[in-house]
Amino acid sequence: MIALAFDVLDIQPEPYAAAPQLTATLRVTESTGAAVHAIALRCQVRILPQRRGYTPEEESGLLDLFGERGRWPTTLKSFLWLQCSTMVQGFTGQTEVRLPLPCTFDFDVSAAKYLQSLRDGLVPLELLFSGTVFTRGEAGFGVEQVPWDLEASYRLPVDAWRRLMDQYFPNTGWLRLDRDVLADLLHYKAARGLTSWDATVESLLAHAAAVSPAALSGNSLSGDPLP
Repeated sequence: MIALAFDVLDIQPEPYAAAPQLTATLRVTESTGAAVHAIALRCQVRILPQRRGYTPEEESGLLDLFGERGRWPTTLKSFLWLQCSTMVQGFTGQTEVRLPLPCTFDFDVSAAKYLQSLRDGLVPLELLFSGTVFTRGEAGFGVEQVPWDLEASYRLPVDAWRRLMDQYFPNTGWLRLDRDVLADLLHYKAARGLTSWDATVESLLAHAAAVSPAALSGNSLSGDPLP
């Protein structure tokens, strides 16, 4: 039986990817001296939000995910961020491999909403590994499974996430809307001669603030016709 161990050496934005991607550099160690022909490696990346502190500014951004701070002892739980995979080439003893971590800026995804709410500091991550190991020896090739209990920890700088998003979406973000709501917004925009979606949303927010100072909190526009 082989004996594997994984360490995360670094996670950085990938500068030349077609879509937003972080790249993790892993060190893979095999301690029995067996010759590893290849590993079809799978990885689950989880965020552990309970292992860091939060400023009042960050707290407001986390309200939608975890509720009021008083509820955090029960709501601040680890959650899945990514599931990814890569092939590890043959080695004996130790090797390094780059693991692609494709990212999204869709705020319907909890991880994107969480990461965007952070101002600075570190994001505690847990990487869980699995997959298939192909070995070679005097009797030919063998196949073994990588058990899920192999894991590694890493603390990702918030700045790395922000640099990645700034690279692909400078000073912008994404919001997915129902098609009927989008059609209403398009009509509102065209009827008032507004030249951008920013101006359209700003106009709606200004109208809501004029109607009631409290209208900007909660879901006051839901179900109401556009003004």
